[in-house]
Amino acid sequence: MIRGTSIAGTAGGQVKKDYPIQPVPFTQVHVSDSFWAPKIKVNAEVSIPYTLEQCRKTGRIDNFLRAAGKLSDDKMTEYTFDDTDLYKVIEGASYSLQVKKNPELERYLDTLIAIIGAAQEKDGYLYTFRTMKTTHPHAWMGVKRWEKEEDLSHELYNSGHLFEAAVAHYQATGKTTLLNIAIKNADLLVSVFGFGKEERFPGHQIVETGLTRMYRATGKKEYLDLAKFFLDVRGPGKPNSGEYNQSYKKVTEQHEAVGHAVRAAYMYTGMADVAALTGNQQYLSAIDDIWQDVVNRKLYVTGGIGATGNGEAFGHAYELPNMSAYAETCAAIANVYWNSRMFLLHGDAKYIDVMERTLYNGLLSGVSLSGDHFFYPNPLASMGQHQRSAWFGCACCISNMTRFLPSMPGYVYGQHADHLYVNLFVGNTADITLPAGKITVTQQTNYPWEGRTDIMIAPAKATAFALHIRIPGWALNKPVPGNLYFDAPGTPQKKISILLNGQPVKYRMEKGYAVLERTWKTNDKISLDFPIEVQKLMADSLVEADKGRFALQRGPIIYCLEGPDNKDATVQNIIVDKNAAVQAVYKPSLLNGVTVLEMKGVSASRQLNSPALVKSAQTVTAIPYYAWANRGPGEMTVWIPFEEAAARPKPAPTIASKSKVSASAPNKKMYMALNDQYEPRDSKDNNVPYFHWWPKQGSVEWVQYDFDQEYTISSSSVYWYDDGPFGGCRVPASWKLYYKKGNEWLPVQNVSSYGTAKDQYNTVQFDPVKTTALKMEVQLPSENASGIQEWIVK
Repeated sequence: MIRGTSIAGTAGGQVKKDYPIQPVPFTQVHVSDSFWAPKIKVNAEVSIPYTLEQCRKTGRIDNFLRAAGKLSDDKMTEYTFDDTDLYKVIEGASYSLQVKKNPELERYLDTLIAIIGAAQEKDGYLYTFRTMKTTHPHAWMGVKRWEKEEDLSHELYNSGHLFEAAVAHYQATGKTTLLNIAIKNADLLVSVFGFGKEERFPGHQIVETGLTRMYRATGKKEYLDLAKFFLDVRGPGKPNSGEYNQSYKKVTEQHEAVGHAVRAAYMYTGMADVAALTGNQQYLSAIDDIWQDVVNRKLYVTGGIGATGNGEAFGHAYELPNMSAYAETCAAIANVYWNSRMFLLHGDAKYIDVMERTLYNGLLSGVSLSGDHFFYPNPLASMGQHQRSAWFGCACCISNMTRFLPSMPGYVYGQHADHLYVNLFVGNTADITLPAGKITVTQQTNYPWEGRTDIMIAPAKATAFALHIRIPGWALNKPVPGNLYFDAPGTPQKKISILLNGQPVKYRMEKGYAVLERTWKTNDKISLDFPIEVQKLMADSLVEADKGRFALQRGPIIYCLEGPDNKDATVQNIIVDKNAAVQAVYKPSLLNGVTVLEMKGVSASRQLNSPALVKSAQTVTAIPYYAWANRGPGEMTVWIPFEEAAARPKPAPTIASKSKVSASAPNKKMYMALNDQYEPRDSKDNNVPYFHWWPKQGSVEWVQYDFDQEYTISSSSVYWYDDGPFGGCRVPASWKLYYKKGNEWLPVQNVSSYGTAKDQYNTVQFDPVKTTALKMEVQLPSENASGIQEWIVK
């Protein structure tokens, strides 16, 4: 049972060291603005109930019933970490209960917690996939407990999310039901793991931060010691050691961001937690260097991290492709956690700059305005192949979003001794206790659409303290720390205004904060004015994907061009002069109310049988990036060409582009890749849409064009997708073409060979045929799938 409990987020008598700066808990910050408050409300009223229901429908709750012996159907869900979706949505629901009481939801959580408790084994072990004892156990979990933990079992990952949910639920309700389950599990981990005992590192990090939360909640130092062990035991020399899971070196010897981006950012967050709680300087040195590596070389302009879907990982330095950007929603959330911790350690506004960029852009894009459709990756360009989904088999991003949004008010303020930090500009009222006394802080603002914020200070009595107001980097013509992104040359310097009770006030700048140190009285009012003007951002010349392009930012919001707002629903063919004037217009009825940007530009189109481009002037409209893909699939780009060479003229229509595509692959989103007329750089180019049959191997597959009318055709060219040596697709073993005659499919009489070369078009000539459809039959290699970049018919 729980003993010596001190609430997480407060130092408590038993937590001797902690972050020098502490967040003001979100329970004390009541958001009332027109930007975040509606999103938190949608999360509470739509996303959380929706995700709870999906956990029921998809069998995640049944996993616990099976483990408890209350359901015997010899089934299980798909992934060994599916238990965590229930933990995360319980965490989000618990946060939501702290903001607004909901007795019905609280009773449902009680029911779920009872089911979770019934699935727990007597010694505290809680992992439904092993306990349910199915006829065909999941291949990832191993025969014995923990034996595949460093690989894919996710036993400790599940525990980490259990711990986070348990502390949140305890804080929200005062009930110890879930916390006692977590304590029992954590005590088991303490008894099993350690040097001289089970010496295994977590395959997917998060148990480290879960344990530090448990330590703060219970005061049990063994939990902190175990969190440190899980960091210190990670390193080379084991079968699963490598960059993918950040175990290629000891954690204190790592100085750049590598591998799976979510695992990495969770680990850096855990290192910050343990460093704060133990005073370990080696951890600090490592994560300081890694942070510099990310912000200078590996951060998307949206705040997203993780460049490649191959391992859901960081790319090489400056490898930041747009259309194939992974930028997983979970990674954005982890990036917020990490940067928040870095601020609590160092008190520097640059970490909040990165956090704010991620919050308003690469994180918020992960959920639809309606709250029930979600992105897993968050690309920065699209031909229409990217759409939010109602659910994923791997649902980590969905449940993660439900737990993050209601906690967002906890990132607005920080406090240390008699220093109060204003980090985010959000309409709210906060009740804060400093050593000098109690104060109420109220912000009134229409941020991020307008730069004016009024901050009212109401102390219980005249109180002396230092108010640190963050001056956002974008307001100082420095969009990000470092030089990865910068204002276009010629951008005028912004003028910032800070008034106290209507009069100019003296302040000092300290680590990116305007510091006002005085004795505050009731009705003191600070008026901030950050000029929110359109900024054109350029990327470091080493970022190949952004050459000849600029991005638009206004305040903290990154913008994109999207099909529905632009001529012919096309944006990849647009060119805008980098000196073009840009007008900001607020549209209350568009996308729940957004400021759009309008400018003059040119679109380019190709003609049949002519190299000359047709150019036409047009108005170009940009919307906030977070709001794209809420109106169906379509084209989108964040980085806008100002050089003609960077744009992609709209291709002239062809037989293939006008055809209806069908195929033996079930994912219809891929079909458009066959005839989108996008020229690949090589066979492994995943910066453009491509079609594939993965994970099939050795089978005969097909794709088909049904033409818009009858044509006489005599040749066809195919550019194969091959992502070897690491991916699962190779050029096919062989292929054939068939044309439709009446209701029959007949082979074409080829007069040249069917080629399977990589990195080029393979063209087959055949005797002319008159037909309304063409089918390609493909023999996949015995141990791989195959794919197609482009398929042309002439």
